[in-house]
Amino acid sequence: MIENQPRRARVFLIDDHLAMRSGLSLLLTKSGHVICGEAETKAEVLARLQDSRADVALVDLTLGDESGLDLIADLLAHNVAVVIYSMHEDRKTVEKAFVAGAAGYVTKREVADVLLTALDQVLAGNRYASPRATKSLANRFLVPHEDMQAALSSREEQIVSMIGRAETSEEIAATLHISIHTVKTYYARIIEKLGIAGMKELRKYAAMRNK
Repeated sequence: MIENQPRRARVFLIDDHLAMRSGLSLLLTKSGHVICGEAETKAEVLARLQDSRADVALVDLTLGDESGLDLIADLLAHNVAVVIYSMHEDRKTVEKAFVAGAAGYVTKREVADVLLTALDQVLAGNRYASPRATKSLANRFLVPHEDMQAALSSREEQIVSMIGRAETSEEIAATLHISIHTVKTYYARIIEKLGIAGMKELRKYAAMRNK
C-alpha cells in the first residue's frame, strides 16, 4: 500500500465559461479526480448539488451578474468544501472568501499544479491560499489563531470565545458583570484589531475558532 497518496475527490465545477470548465475537467480527471457536476449559475448549482455527492466545489467568483461568494453558505450546508478559483486577487476579495467559509483560494494566473495542491490540502482538512492570494492576504487568515489574536487582551479573547458559543450580548454582559454598552465597545475593539468588516464576520470567525 502506498502511503501519503493524495485523496481523489468528487469535484463540482462552478464557472460561467464552458471552455474553463472543460479545461478544468481535463486537468482534474487526469489527476484522478471525478467531475461529479457542473454549473454556471446559482440556480443550476442548487438544482444539481445534492445529487452530485460532491466532496469539494471549485468556484469562480464571477458568475455573470451573480457572485460565487453567495454560494459558499449553500455549499457548506451540503458538507461540500469550497475552493475559490478566480481572476480576483485583491486583499478584500480574498478575505471575504475566507470569512465566508472558503477552505482554499487559487488565482487563475497560477500554474495548474497550484490548483492541484489546493485540492490536496483542502481534502486533507487544511486551509490553503495560493502564493498570489497569500501575498494579497499578508497571511492574515492563514497564520495560527494564537498569532491572529496576539493583539487581543485576555478579556477580548474571552468575549470572542463566548461569541463562538453563540452567546448573546445580554448573556455576555450578565456573565462578565458589565453593561451591554461595554460589551458592544469590546466588539468594536475586537473588530478593529482583527481587521474584519463587522459583527457578521466576527461571529463567523469566532465560530470557526471554537471548532
